[in-house]
Amino acid sequence: MIRSLYIRVILTFLVSVIGGTVISFFVSTWIFEDKLNENAQINLRNFGQDIVRIYKTLPLREADSYVSGMKQLDSYYIRIYEATGPFQSYGKLNGHKPTTVTMEQLNKVLDGGVVQDTPNGIATVLLGLPLQTEMGTKAMFLETLSPPSTSFVIKWGLIFATCSLIAGSLLILVASVFLVRPIKKLTKATKRIAAGDFNVKLNIKQMSELGTLARSFEEMMHDLQQLEQMRREFVTNVSHEVQSPLTSISGYALALKQVDLADQERSRYLDIIIAEAKRMSKMSDSLLKLSLLESQAQQLGLATLNLDEQIRRVIVALQPQWSARNIHFELDLQTVKVVADHDQLNQVWTNILANGIKFSKDGGVIHVSIKRDSKYVTVRISDTGIGISNEDQKRIFERFFKADRSHSRKYDGSGMGLAIVKQIVSLHQGDIQVESELGQGTSFIVTLPITPPTVNG
Repeated sequence: MIRSLYIRVILTFLVSVIGGTVISFFVSTWIFEDKLNENAQINLRNFGQDIVRIYKTLPLREADSYVSGMKQLDSYYIRIYEATGPFQSYGKLNGHKPTTVTMEQLNKVLDGGVVQDTPNGIATVLLGLPLQTEMGTKAMFLETLSPPSTSFVIKWGLIFATCSLIAGSLLILVASVFLVRPIKKLTKATKRIAAGDFNVKLNIKQMSELGTLARSFEEMMHDLQQLEQMRREFVTNVSHEVQSPLTSISGYALALKQVDLADQERSRYLDIIIAEAKRMSKMSDSLLKLSLLESQAQQLGLATLNLDEQIRRVIVALQPQWSARNIHFELDLQTVKVVADHDQLNQVWTNILANGIKFSKDGGVIHVSIKRDSKYVTVRISDTGIGISNEDQKRIFERFFKADRSHSRKYDGSGMGLAIVKQIVSLHQGDIQVESELGQGTSFIVTLPITPPTVNG
């Protein structure tokens, strides 16, 4: 198993170049084989016909002398057979192994026929022609020889290919250093992130795919850092929220062990313990609900409902809270039907209106309006309460976040109501926004599709 990326890159280069060269050679040879043989046959046939004319024109001895001095013998090898079998050869073989002439081929040529064969594949042709001389018919066989420069060309080609591979490998090695360097940085950064260190700077400025990967990695690292921060805040908030009622329950439970405790005090302590236990139970239910919503494990039960009627019912259900503080409602509700989950959407209006009541002054006014267009419906709920600062508005939908930190003793709550609202609205593929000024009140604007896209799909 080769682990080094450098070696893999070089081996990939070598295999690709060598394999491509070999394949190209065989493919090109296969494509041009007939053409090469045809060219070789034409040249050999023309030369052979010249020899035949020489023997027809000149006496046998003069013809033999003339042929033996021809310069073309550097490229061709000639054998002239007698009818009885012996032959006379012209040309230097220079290590070339002559093609065997069979008796069948010899007899065919002596009978006046022509033999043409390519025994060794490409550009190697054996040509047999009848030769008319004053001594009778002879059989002449000609074949091509490799030119003297062939061995030099082959050696030069091998040396060139070897040098090309070595030089190419060195260049690929240098290039792979620059290729592997950012990958090594990413590997080290991954190990540091796995160890919990998110303060990693990659400094990869490339614009290639590796640069895109590095920027995506930095974005992921930033998101992980935020998630880690949220996790720590979540653990801190849960510990704080759980610790407070547990401390009360433990303290009052110890107080109940006093023997001389009056019945009235004992009853009050028990009421406090029950209230704190309910508070913990409510917080646990909210955490479970939020977890289900965020994981989308809780499927929406979509149905057509009258939105204006639903909001009116929620206001009536909250009457004990707002009537006790002399808070009034001003309603501007168009009749609108939407496709949504009734129970989940009911939770949205309950949480927002309950917050509006809780943070409004006694005798305040809460405005609720519904507007719609062809695709969306917008619900605006405005109170005249204490308001939310611009800084807190950015985090108002985070779980356990409380914008009323300075009033935490006065206003009870777990800080998860708006986080649940945000998640339910998102599951309905809607949007929620907040507009507020300190001391001037707060408005929540919920925008929902009349028919969620999932229904149409």
